[in-house]
Amino acid sequence: MNQFVNPKASHKPLGAYSHSVKVPAGAAWLVVAGQVGINAKGKLQVGARKQAEQAFRNILACLKENGMAKKDLVKFTVFVTDPRHIDDYRAARKKVIGDEVQPASTLLIVDGLASPDIVIEIEAMAAKA
Repeated sequence: MNQFVNPKASHKPLGAYSHSVKVPAGAAWLVVAGQVGINAKGKLQVGARKQAEQAFRNILACLKENGMAKKDLVKFTVFVTDPRHIDDYRAARKKVIGDEVQPASTLLIVDGLASPDIVIEIEAMAAKA
């Protein structure tokens, strides 16, 4: 089982994440490409929060398709086009992912993504023993 570790010599995480995740030897790894707020019908959701919720649902679909679950998540890399979207991202993460799993996470503010209408993109990594 993955072990979420926050060293005592480091500050408390600034959000719902862990500073490090220890993955057991022999675990199967899954790398999920950046997911955006487009649903299975090809429709881009409107607004940062809805896009983030859909991106997380897309990540969960990738996990399920590969025999994994939320508990197997070890890392998120999040790209947002405006710092004002951070609260929407956090609310969407709490709603879809919840607080029981807190993988390592990096959040970046970027000038743009693949389309000007896309405001959030989320990559994920998972590992299952």
